[in-house]
Amino acid sequence: RKEHALLPLFEKFIQHSYKGRRLKPDGSRIKAQTVNNYTYVLKYLQEYEAEYDIVLRIKASNSNNKRVFIAERNYWKKFYLQFTNFMYQKKSCYDNYVGTVIKTIRVFFNFLNNDMGIATGVFYKSFYVCREEVPIVTLLPEQLQFLINDAGFNEQLNKSLQKAKDIFVFGCTVALRVSDLFAIKFADIERMEQHYYLPVKTIKTGVAVRIKLPPYAVAIIQNFKATSKGRKAIFPPIPRTRFNNQLKAIAEMAGWVNDLGRVRKKRGVNFKNTGKSNNESFRFCDLVSSHTMRRTAITTMLMLGMKEHVVRKISGHADNSKSFYRYVNLVQSYLDNEVDEVFGKLVEVG
Repeated sequence: RKEHALLPLFEKFIQHSYKGRRLKPDGSRIKAQTVNNYTYVLKYLQEYEAEYDIVLRIKASNSNNKRVFIAERNYWKKFYLQFTNFMYQKKSCYDNYVGTVIKTIRVFFNFLNNDMGIATGVFYKSFYVCREEVPIVTLLPEQLQFLINDAGFNEQLNKSLQKAKDIFVFGCTVALRVSDLFAIKFADIERMEQHYYLPVKTIKTGVAVRIKLPPYAVAIIQNFKATSKGRKAIFPPIPRTRFNNQLKAIAEMAGWVNDLGRVRKKRGVNFKNTGKSNNESFRFCDLVSSHTMRRTAITTMLMLGMKEHVVRKISGHADNSKSFYRYVNLVQSYLDNEVDEVFGKLVEVG
Protein backbone atom coordinates (compact mmCIF):
# COMPACT_ATOMS: atom_id res chain seq x y z
CA ARG A 1 0.00 0.00 0.00
CA LYS A 2 1.79 3.07 -1.25
CA GLU A 3 1.52 6.22 0.83
CA HIS A 4 1.67 9.75 -0.63
CA ALA A 5 1.85 13.13 1.09
CA LEU A 6 -1.37 14.99 0.23
CA LEU A 7 -0.08 18.54 -0.22
CA PRO A 8 2.41 17.79 -3.06
CA LEU A 9 -0.39 15.98 -4.87
CA PHE A 10 -2.68 18.98 -4.37
CA GLU A 11 0.03 21.23 -5.83
CA LYS A 12 0.18 18.90 -8.85
CA PHE A 13 -3.63 19.14 -9.09
CA ILE A 14 -3.28 22.93 -9.33
CA GLN A 15 -0.46 22.72 -11.89
CA HIS A 16 -2.38 20.31 -14.12
CA SER A 17 -5.43 22.57 -13.95
CA TYR A 18 -3.42 25.71 -14.72
CA LYS A 19 -1.46 24.22 -17.63
CA GLY A 20 -4.46 22.61 -19.28
CA ARG A 21 -3.52 19.00 -18.57
CA ARG A 22 -6.71 18.65 -16.56
CA LEU A 23 -9.84 19.73 -18.42
CA LYS A 24 -13.54 20.15 -17.77
CA PRO A 25 -15.88 17.28 -18.71
CA ASP A 26 -16.73 19.17 -21.94
CA GLY A 27 -13.04 19.36 -22.92
CA SER A 28 -12.57 23.08 -22.18
CA ARG A 29 -9.79 24.43 -19.98
CA ILE A 30 -10.24 25.23 -16.32
CA LYS A 31 -10.70 28.99 -15.86
CA ALA A 32 -7.83 30.90 -14.24
CA GLN A 33 -10.22 32.24 -11.60
CA THR A 34 -11.15 28.67 -10.63
CA VAL A 35 -7.50 27.66 -10.36
CA ASN A 36 -6.91 30.71 -8.19
CA ASN A 37 -9.62 29.44 -5.85
CA TYR A 38 -7.77 26.10 -5.67
CA THR A 39 -4.72 27.92 -4.30
CA TYR A 40 -6.80 29.23 -1.39
CA VAL A 41 -7.85 25.67 -0.54
CA LEU A 42 -4.19 24.62 -0.62
CA LYS A 43 -3.40 27.43 1.81
CA TYR A 44 -6.13 26.23 4.20
CA LEU A 45 -4.80 22.68 4.06
CA GLN A 46 -1.29 23.94 4.83
CA GLU A 47 -2.58 25.96 7.78
CA TYR A 48 -4.59 22.96 8.97
CA GLU A 49 -1.48 20.75 8.98
CA ALA A 50 0.45 23.39 10.92
CA GLU A 51 -2.40 23.91 13.40
CA TYR A 52 -2.66 20.21 14.28
CA ASP A 53 1.01 19.32 13.64
CA ILE A 54 0.15 16.55 11.20
CA VAL A 55 1.00 15.56 7.63
CA LEU A 56 -2.02 14.54 5.58
CA ARG A 57 -1.46 11.42 3.53
CA ILE A 58 -3.12 9.41 0.80
CA LYS A 59 -2.90 5.62 0.97
CA ALA A 60 -3.44 4.00 -2.39
CA SER A 61 -5.01 0.57 -2.05
CA ASN A 62 -7.21 -1.84 -3.91
CA SER A 63 -7.39 -4.13 -0.93
CA ASN A 64 -10.68 -5.63 0.21
CA ASN A 65 -9.31 -6.13 3.71
CA LYS A 66 -12.04 -5.07 6.16
CA ARG A 67 -9.58 -3.85 8.78
CA VAL A 68 -7.87 -1.61 6.22
CA PHE A 69 -11.26 -0.34 5.03
CA ILE A 70 -12.35 0.62 8.55
CA ALA A 71 -9.02 2.31 9.32
CA GLU A 72 -9.19 4.46 6.16
CA ARG A 73 -12.85 5.28 6.69
CA ASN A 74 -12.12 6.49 10.23
CA TYR A 75 -9.08 8.46 9.06
CA TRP A 76 -11.06 10.48 6.51
CA LYS A 77 -14.08 10.83 8.76
CA LYS A 78 -11.81 12.37 11.40
CA PHE A 79 -10.21 14.63 8.78
CA TYR A 80 -13.58 15.92 7.57
CA LEU A 81 -14.84 16.75 11.05
CA GLN A 82 -11.56 18.27 12.22
CA PHE A 83 -10.91 20.25 9.03
CA THR A 84 -14.44 21.68 8.90
CA ASN A 85 -14.17 22.61 12.58
CA PHE A 86 -10.92 24.38 11.70
CA MET A 87 -12.70 26.32 8.93
CA TYR A 88 -15.66 27.24 11.14
CA GLN A 89 -13.78 28.10 14.32
CA LYS A 90 -10.26 29.18 13.35
CA LYS A 91 -11.08 30.80 9.98
CA SER A 92 -14.57 32.08 11.00
CA CYS A 93 -16.20 30.74 7.84
CA TYR A 94 -19.85 29.87 7.25
CA ASP A 95 -21.61 27.04 5.45
CA ASN A 96 -21.44 28.42 1.91
CA TYR A 97 -17.69 29.00 1.91
CA VAL A 98 -16.88 25.80 3.79
CA GLY A 99 -19.04 23.95 1.28
CA THR A 100 -17.09 25.50 -1.60
CA VAL A 101 -13.79 24.39 -0.06
CA ILE A 102 -15.05 20.85 0.55
CA LYS A 103 -16.36 20.69 -3.02
CA THR A 104 -12.86 21.52 -4.28
CA ILE A 105 -11.35 18.77 -2.10
CA ARG A 106 -13.82 16.29 -3.58
CA VAL A 107 -12.80 17.40 -7.09
CA PHE A 108 -9.15 16.86 -6.05
CA PHE A 109 -9.90 13.27 -5.00
CA ASN A 110 -11.59 12.66 -8.35
CA PHE A 111 -8.41 13.93 -10.00
CA LEU A 112 -6.30 11.45 -8.00
CA ASN A 113 -8.52 8.53 -8.99
CA ASN A 114 -9.20 9.44 -12.62
CA ASP A 115 -6.06 11.32 -13.72
CA MET A 116 -3.30 10.07 -11.45
CA GLY A 117 -4.43 6.47 -11.13
CA ILE A 118 -4.25 6.58 -7.32
CA ALA A 119 -7.01 4.46 -5.82
CA THR A 120 -8.00 6.53 -2.80
CA GLY A 121 -11.20 4.72 -1.93
CA VAL A 122 -14.63 6.33 -1.93
CA PHE A 123 -14.50 7.86 1.54
CA TYR A 124 -14.24 11.40 0.15
CA LYS A 125 -17.74 11.02 -1.30
CA SER A 126 -19.11 11.27 2.23
CA PHE A 127 -17.60 14.78 2.62
CA TYR A 128 -20.86 16.72 2.89
CA VAL A 129 -21.00 19.98 0.91
CA CYS A 130 -22.85 22.53 3.07
CA ARG A 131 -25.05 25.16 1.45
CA GLU A 132 -27.09 28.11 2.66
CA GLU A 133 -29.25 30.81 1.13
CA VAL A 134 -27.41 34.09 1.69
CA PRO A 135 -29.58 37.26 1.42
CA ILE A 136 -28.94 39.25 -1.76
CA VAL A 137 -27.97 42.85 -1.03
CA THR A 138 -28.91 45.20 -3.87
CA LEU A 139 -29.61 48.87 -4.41
CA LEU A 140 -33.15 49.92 -5.22
CA PRO A 141 -33.62 51.80 -8.52
CA GLU A 142 -33.98 55.10 -6.67
CA GLN A 143 -30.67 54.53 -4.86
CA LEU A 144 -28.85 53.84 -8.13
CA GLN A 145 -30.53 56.88 -9.66
CA PHE A 146 -29.19 58.96 -6.77
CA LEU A 147 -25.61 57.87 -7.46
CA ILE A 148 -25.99 58.59 -11.16
CA ASN A 149 -27.61 62.02 -10.97
CA ASP A 150 -26.80 63.74 -7.67
CA ALA A 151 -23.93 66.10 -8.52
CA GLY A 152 -23.91 67.56 -5.01
CA PHE A 153 -23.23 64.16 -3.45
CA ASN A 154 -20.48 63.48 -6.00
CA GLU A 155 -18.72 66.71 -4.97
CA GLN A 156 -18.69 65.52 -1.34
CA LEU A 157 -16.51 62.54 -2.33
CA ASN A 158 -12.75 62.74 -2.71
CA LYS A 159 -11.17 61.81 -6.06
CA SER A 160 -10.59 58.21 -5.06
CA LEU A 161 -14.18 57.69 -3.95
CA GLN A 162 -15.49 59.44 -7.07
CA LYS A 163 -13.64 56.91 -9.23
CA ALA A 164 -14.91 54.02 -7.10
CA LYS A 165 -18.46 55.37 -7.37
CA ASP A 166 -18.22 55.63 -11.16
CA ILE A 167 -16.93 52.06 -11.45
CA PHE A 168 -19.73 50.94 -9.14
CA VAL A 169 -22.40 52.74 -11.20
CA PHE A 170 -21.02 51.23 -14.42
CA GLY A 171 -21.04 47.77 -12.84
CA CYS A 172 -24.62 48.30 -11.65
CA THR A 173 -25.54 48.99 -15.28
CA VAL A 174 -23.90 46.21 -17.32
CA ALA A 175 -24.48 43.22 -14.95
CA LEU A 176 -21.00 41.77 -15.49
CA ARG A 177 -19.07 39.74 -12.95
CA VAL A 178 -16.31 41.72 -11.24
CA SER A 179 -13.53 39.86 -13.09
CA ASP A 180 -15.17 40.67 -16.44
CA LEU A 181 -15.78 44.31 -15.49
CA PHE A 182 -12.14 45.09 -14.72
CA ALA A 183 -11.01 43.25 -17.87
CA ILE A 184 -12.88 45.61 -20.23
CA LYS A 185 -10.58 47.60 -22.53
CA PHE A 186 -11.21 50.87 -24.32
CA ALA A 187 -10.78 49.00 -27.61
CA ASP A 188 -13.72 46.77 -26.69
CA ILE A 189 -16.23 49.62 -26.98
CA GLU A 190 -18.00 49.71 -30.35
CA ARG A 191 -19.69 52.75 -31.83
CA MET A 192 -22.54 52.49 -34.31
CA GLU A 193 -23.82 55.87 -35.42
CA GLN A 194 -24.60 57.70 -32.14
CA HIS A 195 -24.78 54.58 -29.97
CA TYR A 196 -22.10 52.77 -28.00
CA TYR A 197 -22.01 49.03 -27.34
CA LEU A 198 -20.00 46.79 -25.05
CA PRO A 199 -19.45 43.32 -26.60
CA VAL A 200 -17.86 40.94 -24.10
CA LYS A 201 -17.49 37.23 -23.50
CA THR A 202 -17.82 36.50 -19.80
CA ILE A 203 -14.76 34.87 -18.21
CA LYS A 204 -16.72 32.39 -16.10
CA THR A 205 -19.31 31.12 -18.59
CA GLY A 206 -17.87 32.09 -21.98
CA VAL A 207 -21.27 33.49 -23.02
CA ALA A 208 -21.11 36.28 -25.61
CA VAL A 209 -22.86 39.46 -24.45
CA ARG A 210 -23.43 42.72 -26.35
CA ILE A 211 -24.75 45.57 -24.22
CA LYS A 212 -25.97 48.95 -25.42
CA LEU A 213 -24.58 51.60 -23.08
CA PRO A 214 -26.70 54.49 -21.74
CA PRO A 215 -25.26 58.02 -21.98
CA TYR A 216 -24.13 58.17 -18.33
CA ALA A 217 -22.12 54.95 -18.79
CA VAL A 218 -20.49 56.38 -21.93
CA ALA A 219 -19.60 59.53 -19.95
CA ILE A 220 -17.92 57.36 -17.29
CA ILE A 221 -15.79 55.66 -19.96
CA GLN A 222 -14.79 59.00 -21.45
CA ASN A 223 -13.81 60.36 -18.02
CA PHE A 224 -11.55 57.37 -17.36
CA LYS A 225 -10.06 57.60 -20.84
CA ALA A 226 -9.08 61.23 -20.21
CA THR A 227 -6.90 60.12 -17.26
CA SER A 228 -5.84 56.67 -18.51
CA LYS A 229 -2.25 57.67 -19.43
CA GLY A 230 -2.08 54.94 -22.06
CA ARG A 231 -3.75 52.26 -19.94
CA LYS A 232 -5.60 49.71 -22.08
CA ALA A 233 -8.15 48.68 -19.47
CA ILE A 234 -10.95 51.18 -18.84
CA PHE A 235 -10.80 50.83 -15.06
CA PRO A 236 -7.51 50.84 -13.14
CA PRO A 237 -6.81 47.71 -11.06
CA ILE A 238 -7.93 48.15 -7.45
CA PRO A 239 -7.31 45.59 -4.68
CA ARG A 240 -10.66 43.98 -3.93
CA THR A 241 -10.52 44.79 -0.21
CA ARG A 242 -9.80 48.48 -0.84
CA PHE A 243 -12.58 48.69 -3.45
CA ASN A 244 -15.10 47.09 -1.09
CA ASN A 245 -14.11 49.45 1.72
CA GLN A 246 -14.55 52.41 -0.62
CA LEU A 247 -18.03 51.23 -1.60
CA LYS A 248 -19.01 50.85 2.05
CA ALA A 249 -17.79 54.39 2.74
CA ILE A 250 -19.79 55.76 -0.22
CA ALA A 251 -22.94 53.98 0.93
CA GLU A 252 -22.50 55.32 4.46
CA MET A 253 -22.03 58.88 3.17
CA ALA A 254 -25.21 58.41 1.12
CA GLY A 255 -27.07 57.74 4.36
CA TRP A 256 -27.85 54.08 3.71
CA VAL A 257 -27.34 53.05 7.32
CA ASN A 258 -30.57 51.20 8.08
CA ASP A 259 -30.11 48.19 10.36
CA LEU A 260 -30.41 44.87 8.55
CA GLY A 261 -28.95 42.35 10.97
CA ARG A 262 -27.58 39.18 9.44
CA VAL A 263 -27.93 35.49 10.14
CA ARG A 264 -25.53 32.91 8.69
CA LYS A 265 -25.25 29.18 9.18
CA LYS A 266 -22.63 26.80 10.53
CA ARG A 267 -23.48 23.15 9.94
CA GLY A 268 -27.05 24.25 9.26
CA VAL A 269 -27.42 26.09 12.58
CA ASN A 270 -28.23 29.82 12.53
CA PHE A 271 -25.60 32.21 13.88
CA LYS A 272 -26.04 35.95 14.02
CA ASN A 273 -23.10 37.38 12.11
CA THR A 274 -22.43 40.92 13.24
CA GLY A 275 -18.88 41.23 11.99
CA LYS A 276 -18.21 43.72 14.76
CA SER A 277 -16.55 43.32 18.12
CA ASN A 278 -19.28 45.31 19.89
CA ASN A 279 -21.94 42.83 18.71
CA GLU A 280 -23.86 45.41 16.72
CA SER A 281 -25.96 44.39 13.74
CA PHE A 282 -24.94 45.11 10.17
CA ARG A 283 -26.14 48.27 8.51
CA PHE A 284 -27.00 48.34 4.81
CA CYS A 285 -23.77 50.17 4.02
CA ASP A 286 -21.73 47.46 5.79
CA LEU A 287 -22.98 44.85 3.33
CA VAL A 288 -22.37 46.75 0.09
CA SER A 289 -19.51 45.20 -1.90
CA SER A 290 -18.31 44.61 -5.44
CA HIS A 291 -20.82 41.75 -5.73
CA THR A 292 -23.62 44.29 -5.21
CA MET A 293 -22.99 45.70 -8.70
CA ARG A 294 -24.10 42.64 -10.66
CA ARG A 295 -26.95 41.94 -8.25
CA THR A 296 -28.20 45.51 -8.54
CA ALA A 297 -28.02 45.49 -12.34
CA ILE A 298 -30.07 42.30 -12.62
CA THR A 299 -32.71 43.34 -10.09
CA THR A 300 -32.98 46.85 -11.59
CA MET A 301 -33.62 45.43 -15.05
CA LEU A 302 -36.29 43.12 -13.69
CA MET A 303 -37.92 45.77 -11.49
CA LEU A 304 -38.17 48.23 -14.37
CA GLY A 305 -39.93 45.71 -16.58
CA MET A 306 -37.27 44.04 -18.73
CA LYS A 307 -38.31 40.51 -19.71
CA GLU A 308 -36.58 37.67 -17.87
CA HIS A 309 -35.09 36.02 -20.98
CA VAL A 310 -33.55 39.34 -22.04
CA VAL A 311 -32.02 39.88 -18.60
CA ARG A 312 -30.59 36.33 -18.69
CA LYS A 313 -29.06 37.08 -22.08
CA ILE A 314 -27.29 40.12 -20.66
CA SER A 315 -26.25 38.49 -17.37
CA GLY A 316 -25.15 35.19 -18.93
CA HIS A 317 -27.39 33.01 -16.76
CA ALA A 318 -28.70 29.72 -18.13
CA ASP A 319 -32.44 29.24 -18.62
CA ASN A 320 -32.66 26.93 -15.58
CA SER A 321 -30.27 28.89 -13.37
CA LYS A 322 -31.27 28.67 -9.71
CA SER A 323 -29.18 31.73 -8.83
CA PHE A 324 -31.05 33.84 -11.41
CA TYR A 325 -34.44 32.96 -9.93
CA ARG A 326 -33.23 34.20 -6.56
CA TYR A 327 -33.20 37.66 -8.20
CA VAL A 328 -36.69 37.09 -9.59
CA ASN A 329 -37.98 36.17 -6.14
CA LEU A 330 -36.36 39.27 -4.66
CA VAL A 331 -38.10 41.45 -7.24
CA GLN A 332 -41.43 39.76 -6.50
CA SER A 333 -41.12 40.63 -2.81
CA TYR A 334 -40.36 44.24 -3.81
CA LEU A 335 -43.44 44.35 -6.01
CA ASP A 336 -45.55 42.80 -3.25
CA ASN A 337 -44.46 45.56 -0.87
CA GLU A 338 -45.33 48.21 -3.44
CA VAL A 339 -48.79 46.68 -3.97
CA ASP A 340 -49.39 46.44 -0.21
CA GLU A 341 -48.46 50.09 0.19
CA VAL A 342 -50.86 51.20 -2.56
CA PHE A 343 -53.81 49.20 -1.27
CA GLY A 344 -52.96 50.18 2.28
CA LYS A 345 -53.56 53.79 1.26
CA LEU A 346 -56.96 52.82 -0.12
CA VAL A 347 -57.88 51.31 3.23
CA GLU A 348 -56.71 54.47 5.01
CA VAL A 349 -58.91 56.60 2.75
CA GLY A 350 -61.92 54.38 3.50
